[in-house]
Amino acid sequence: MFSCRPARHIPEGSHLLDRYRIEAPSNDIDRDELRAFVRQKPNKRILGLRFHLWLHNIANPEKEGWPHNWLRRIGEDPVIYDPFVTDRSSVQIEQHLRNKGYYKAGVEDVARLRRKRASVTYIVEPREPYHLASVGYNFEDQGLKGLILADTANSLIKPGIIFDVDILQNERIRIEEYLNNRGYFNFSREHVYFNADTTIGNMSVDITIGISRFRKRLEDGDFMLLPHERYRIGNVYILPSHNPRQAIDRRDEYYRDLDTMVFRDMYFLYRDEMPVNPRVLAQSNFVLPGEIYRKENVDRTYRHFFDLRLYRLVNLRFSESQEPVSDTSDFRLLDAWIQLTPFNMQSYTVELEGTNSSGDFGFGGNISYQHRNFFGGGEIFDFRVKGSVETMSEYYSRSFRNTYEYGAEAVIQFPRFLLPMRSISFVRQYNPRTNISMAYNYQLRPDYTRTIANARFGYSWRGSQYTTHTISPIELNLVRLPFSTPLFDSIINYYNLEASFRDHMVSETNYTFIFNNQDIRRTSDFVYFRFNAETAGNILAAVSRQTDRPKKDGYYRLFGTEFAQYFKTDIDLRYYRMLYGDNSLVYRIFAGFGLPYGNSTALPFEKKYFAGGANSIRAWQVRSLGPGSFHEATDRSFPNRTADIKLEANLEYRFKLFWLMEGALFLDAGNIWAIDDNDKREGALFRPGSFYQDIAVGTGFGLRFDFSFFIFRFDMGLKLRDPAEPLEKRWIPLNRRFTFTDDVAFNIGIGYPF
Repeated sequence: MFSCRPARHIPEGSHLLDRYRIEAPSNDIDRDELRAFVRQKPNKRILGLRFHLWLHNIANPEKEGWPHNWLRRIGEDPVIYDPFVTDRSSVQIEQHLRNKGYYKAGVEDVARLRRKRASVTYIVEPREPYHLASVGYNFEDQGLKGLILADTANSLIKPGIIFDVDILQNERIRIEEYLNNRGYFNFSREHVYFNADTTIGNMSVDITIGISRFRKRLEDGDFMLLPHERYRIGNVYILPSHNPRQAIDRRDEYYRDLDTMVFRDMYFLYRDEMPVNPRVLAQSNFVLPGEIYRKENVDRTYRHFFDLRLYRLVNLRFSESQEPVSDTSDFRLLDAWIQLTPFNMQSYTVELEGTNSSGDFGFGGNISYQHRNFFGGGEIFDFRVKGSVETMSEYYSRSFRNTYEYGAEAVIQFPRFLLPMRSISFVRQYNPRTNISMAYNYQLRPDYTRTIANARFGYSWRGSQYTTHTISPIELNLVRLPFSTPLFDSIINYYNLEASFRDHMVSETNYTFIFNNQDIRRTSDFVYFRFNAETAGNILAAVSRQTDRPKKDGYYRLFGTEFAQYFKTDIDLRYYRMLYGDNSLVYRIFAGFGLPYGNSTALPFEKKYFAGGANSIRAWQVRSLGPGSFHEATDRSFPNRTADIKLEANLEYRFKLFWLMEGALFLDAGNIWAIDDNDKREGALFRPGSFYQDIAVGTGFGLRFDFSFFIFRFDMGLKLRDPAEPLEKRWIPLNRRFTFTDDVAFNIGIGYPF
């Protein structure tokens, strides 16, 4: 439908630009770079279909008003082949190749016109590039000679490389950063220039790197050439409650009205009272009095102050100090002004939400309170109370039709390690956080009543620019089921699942490592990787054995409650591939494994894996897939299918549609399995030689509405392979017709699924 007569509105004598391609014989030529210089490109395609052009074409060109104007606005005008623009593209590609060292390159564009369509081929002949024969230096400022020559091992410009203008520009940036980090505050890349001699023959170039002196502007408008000067930090002024508007309106009076406090040789300027503990601000500042000016310290200061989550604006500015400098000093002084504009310290939000889980509709809400400076040291305190009700289907409830949930949660985050390390150097290097949380949740379901109490103490810190570590030395969960129906008891006993649902305590230690090299400043491919491992009950079990504590019903207990003992680990790997235009491909692999042992014969219910739902295999509703090839008896239906092993792979193609709307096509595969023969669900056990036969496969499409501050998502999944069917009938398209009630699932979510 989308491809039907895309050129029907093209005037006679004109041609729709159908496609273009670049032919380049050398593998050294990056075709993706060359595509950036093609100034006329065909209409956008989604899986080969010109969807946006189709929207434009279905509007009547002779009519105005809705929907014709609207269709033209959200659609895309046909791209008419223009020989002049094509020629300019060839010139731009040729110029780019010259900048990359291919000075004798040639580019020819060949257009093929047929039936109102045009296809263009850019034929690139790069020919032999120029190479650098020698590299020399010319120091107009002799004071920089020794410093720069000592760093030539790190230079990007070396004899033998291709004479690439981009490499020259990157070398200018490298020299600028190198000198900025050694006290040369006023040095910029404009002070680096190049002289190239291409007359030596043999496709070779002699390059000279020039370092010019500093141009100081005089009062009469003339310039004076001076040697570059090095700077140390003089006074440091920190304004923790800076108001930019008042500072502009009142100027000098604004600063005269501020009180001053000195802490660690830094001046804190504030009004009425110091809003934040100066120790917290001092440990986030890397621009210190007496130290050499370093640009990298300025960047680290910005990063650490923003990470406090106290300030919406952070501004560092420098001015030459008015204090006299010793005649024997080689440095001048810079005063640093750190202006911090805070968020509102206290806020609250009220949220209402609607839910649709497996066709069961519900509504809920929560009230949240946040204090960004709870104890005066940058601690962030969050408190939330929530409640919800969901109307459940008769198939699951068997009794009353509503499920209720109430809860409260309190979390406080400290911008440092409380115990055992309180080293300032560690804080400044890794930006650690201490997290303490407590939560209580009450669930009143048709089949059982459950309460969950949770307490957690943990740390998080940055290992590097792309890595984050989180460790919780202790996390306690107390789960109780004060009530359950006889029908529910009979179901879990029938499948031998009672060990996962009885009252228990979980005392665990967990660790999470995250790698994410996404650069939000530009669109490029990136990788996300998360590793998680947790263990529970080992210390309690060891103490119980050493003290000869008696067992009750075969299990050790603490305060009369059985405690769980297990090991669990999982990985989540994603690769985000950016395609042409606004299109992207996302690949994801998830693998998880949990092993109960010692004081447990099964993982606790809340620690088990499940499949299906908005962030998993979307052709199945949440917790309705698996385990393995298990197919429940009609009189023993159980809505929460969980297990000990999970394998999952996802592929999603994302594309821009129009307005706020984005589209997605996806393919999901995976399942969950039990690890122990004690699980009586037939087909649930993981078998290394045949588990692949239990893989479920689903596909579908989705719509996303990007409102900037959040993304509303709607996905429709379609089953392709159902492991609950007999082995020879699991591929649904090959064995039967699709049915809307059994093979289609709808999911609603906030944010992308992964």
